[in-house]
Amino acid sequence: MLRAALRSLLFVGFCVWFSAAGAQGSYVNWETPHVSPLALTPDGDTLLAVNTADGRLEIFDVTTATAVATGSVSVGVDPVSVRARTNTEAWVVNQISDSVSIVNLTTLNVIATLQTDDEPADVVFAGTPQRAFVSCSQSNTVLIFDPANLGVAPQQLSLFGEDPRALAASADGSTVFVAIFESGNDTTILGGGSTMGGGFPPNVVNHPAGPHAGTNPPPNSGAVFQPPLNPVNPAPPAVGMIVRKVGGFWLDDTAADWTALVSGPNAGLSGRLPGWDLVDHDVAVIDTATLGITYLHGLMNICMHLAVHPATGSVTVVGTEATNEIRFEPNLNGTFVRSHLAMVDPALPTSGTIVDLNPHLTYATSSVPQPIRDQSVGDPRGITWNAAGTRAYVSGKGSSNVVVIDAAGSRAGTAPTIEVGEGPTGLALDEARSRLYVLNHFGASISVIDTTTELELAQVAFHDPTPAAIRVGRKHLYDTHLTSGLGQVSCGSCHVDARMDRLAWDLGDPAGSMRTFNQNCIDNNCDDWHPMKGPMTTQTLQDIIGKEPHHWRGDRDGLEEFAGAFSGLLGDDAPATPVAMQEFEDFLATVHFPPNPFRNFDNSLPTSLPLPGQFTTGRFGPAGQPLPNGNAVQGLLRYRTGNIDANFLDCVSCHTLPTGAGANFAVQLPGVLVPIPPGPNGETQLFVTGLDGSTNATLKVPQLRNMYDKVGFDTTQLQNTAGFGFLHDGSVDSLARFINEPVFTIVSDQDTADMVAFMMAFAGSDLPQGSPTNLLEPLGPPSLDTHAAVGAQLTVDGTNNTAAAVIARVAEMQALADANVVGWVVKGRQAGIDRGYSYVGAGLFQSDRASEQIGVTPLRLAAATGAELTFTVVPKGAETRIGIDRDGDAFFDRDEIDGCGDPADAAVVPTGCGSPSFVRADCNTDGGVDISDPVRALAILFAAATPAVCVDACDSNDDGGFDIGDPIHTLGAIFGMGAPPAAPFPTCGVDPTADGLDCGSYPPGCP
Repeated sequence: MLRAALRSLLFVGFCVWFSAAGAQGSYVNWETPHVSPLALTPDGDTLLAVNTADGRLEIFDVTTATAVATGSVSVGVDPVSVRARTNTEAWVVNQISDSVSIVNLTTLNVIATLQTDDEPADVVFAGTPQRAFVSCSQSNTVLIFDPANLGVAPQQLSLFGEDPRALAASADGSTVFVAIFESGNDTTILGGGSTMGGGFPPNVVNHPAGPHAGTNPPPNSGAVFQPPLNPVNPAPPAVGMIVRKVGGFWLDDTAADWTALVSGPNAGLSGRLPGWDLVDHDVAVIDTATLGITYLHGLMNICMHLAVHPATGSVTVVGTEATNEIRFEPNLNGTFVRSHLAMVDPALPTSGTIVDLNPHLTYATSSVPQPIRDQSVGDPRGITWNAAGTRAYVSGKGSSNVVVIDAAGSRAGTAPTIEVGEGPTGLALDEARSRLYVLNHFGASISVIDTTTELELAQVAFHDPTPAAIRVGRKHLYDTHLTSGLGQVSCGSCHVDARMDRLAWDLGDPAGSMRTFNQNCIDNNCDDWHPMKGPMTTQTLQDIIGKEPHHWRGDRDGLEEFAGAFSGLLGDDAPATPVAMQEFEDFLATVHFPPNPFRNFDNSLPTSLPLPGQFTTGRFGPAGQPLPNGNAVQGLLRYRTGNIDANFLDCVSCHTLPTGAGANFAVQLPGVLVPIPPGPNGETQLFVTGLDGSTNATLKVPQLRNMYDKVGFDTTQLQNTAGFGFLHDGSVDSLARFINEPVFTIVSDQDTADMVAFMMAFAGSDLPQGSPTNLLEPLGPPSLDTHAAVGAQLTVDGTNNTAAAVIARVAEMQALADANVVGWVVKGRQAGIDRGYSYVGAGLFQSDRASEQIGVTPLRLAAATGAELTFTVVPKGAETRIGIDRDGDAFFDRDEIDGCGDPADAAVVPTGCGSPSFVRADCNTDGGVDISDPVRALAILFAAATPAVCVDACDSNDDGGFDIGDPIHTLGAIFGMGAPPAAPFPTCGVDPTADGLDCGSYPPGCP
């Protein structure tokens, strides 16, 4: 009792300090997807796995029957891929950090960090001499590094495709293949619902030259609609039409031919040029000798992963294909996305074969019995072949399984599937040991599979800091077996990784009923909602909670109103339960927008932003010319004060800052703003409008933070990488076109460029706030986005720790951390051990030992060859977890290691050293633990015993005892036999008596 009381008094101060100092929101969720997250070293003895949630590379010894963890190395923010260049060197691709970490697998340290273009995704090594090829998804580039000379700037290849991600190399290294993630599926939108006279696009669906002679919407089953029209409804509005290129012809869902109006002589009727085309580039093929690029096409919509067949050299791609040209939700129910495998000989690019990975499904119905659903593979994210090319393994992230296929792509497993952990992505095959390793992204584990029996032998877990709300709610977005009738689709099939599929869908229902308008219309011109709404583009799920109502039309009060979509669109047996929908909502409430790639490092707006891929519209001169650089600061000014609609309103009057969405204020006469009451379940309700220039006369004002992710469609150009653009149906091809609609008072191409630059850099944060009383600039809802500097990295060693560029970059990072807008950490090895540091302000870092702080300059100068340190900008609030307290238990990482705790397990803390198993704290090997060993303490005190010296970081006086509860000092102070501790008891890191007592003052029960 005495001991417990003393320890409680001693450490209560530290508990209070840590609670006050610990920031909330230590985990930021971007739902960053894996690409190639698992790899074996060339000798096959070491398995490498990215731990995306924890920002680490996990290392396993696989020379035994299972995978044994041997190390963990801090890398960048959100690593998504890893490849072993040699047995001792791995390259880790960090998507949020825009970097590649080069890891020495012997010393377990990052020895170099390479800066990349935006959102790098994968790396492979190929060519003679060997080069490293790094795909950068958001910038649509591939960077080529020389591993032998990392100081040389990389070569940059620009790809004509949206989001290049997964990479593979041919066996001889002469070719690198790049999967284009958002490659498209040869579908595009034809205008038909515009009410804006002289605006874009032209209403070509209404034109008598069209195959339906101007009937809009035309029947989809001969002369009638299927399902039949509800006779009590008013006539449906005229809307756009989705067409698909099939054999060079543009056809709608009735097989009517629109080619003449899309790419033929009458293309001008749809706003296009004769010869207009979608490229549908699915795989880029790079010749490593010449760096020439060709493309494979016609494979699928979302190309998720690829591998090279070892026998034939064919490229094999797995992903999903969408049937979005089919109209109406009842006709799409449960069948709208397929899991596909494509095999193409790159020497014969038209020889491709496409295989449905779910041959047991006929798609004749929307639902099959659960045992049949469980045979399906959904959201395929990985593929790997055996050496002979007779077997391949495909992972299903949505179905939490692995399927085995033969050389033709047919199922070939001893059972329909191999069940693994939640969210499997990466695969690594060790044929010599008959083992397949599977990385379970959501389950934070490695599944070890015996390839002979095709059974899972074990799941080896690693540390996962993901909050419970994310782990519990994710399944409602991704799980294809739980949420769909055929087992192959989920909400995430279209809202890919909580984002978009870059397509539009017509999910209307001719047999449906009208819905009475019940929202707040800012202009009092809103109509009731018709069940036939026409095509609408897939919206991102990033930061949608608290921005209700949902849908383009604002016709759903809150997320719970989508419960019926699980049965009505996904084909499940029943709508989702209220509990499930609450879990789903709690999960979605965590999803942030990543750093905007067009902001400056300090998150400010650029004043001269290049705008490649953005073209003039013809309003002020020739159409299709490259736009000049844009001044986003000037664009913001025009957005806020430009009276851009030729009336008294500004852009910001509807698209409020910082998100671009509408405000949750309504206008009441005589012109005052009043808050809109919450929805039926307490949701924030933003206003909608009836003046959006569409026959859908009730539309929600959309947010604007992902405009840069919607480019690629431009009818002034013959070649396009996307078939859908802006507005609710994607029919406005480009940002420049939207800004130049006749209702807006743009005055020049430079004015256009400035507005486009602002839209591209519209991240949300650091934008002016409106007012709850300003009719022209009302207060908008808050934004879950990310400072532009987050993820930025700099590795310092003995060759550059005094370099001017390094000093300047460190100063930039410190300035942002001092401004309290970001967190800042340093990780690396010092004196041969892993160390971490978190910036606490005033030029000081707190180390992972509570007793130690160090200045910015001394820490930078401490970096040396073999003792490299990596400085990383992290989200504000996450710096303690990422830098010095990995498991968030209030015990710093090195202190835990020194004191027998586990920095990756909050349940194992230094105060748990009472267990005899923690022999490090039993310096005299008497079976007791010196941290609280009264027998030894009394022996020392009254028998003048000399303890065996046990040097430890928490034994600063080297008396063989731990200073936390050090029996000499504690009991000595009580009986007057030693210097008493300072009163009140100081916190860890302060030792005013210089007696070592305060070193390692771990508060019992502090978590």
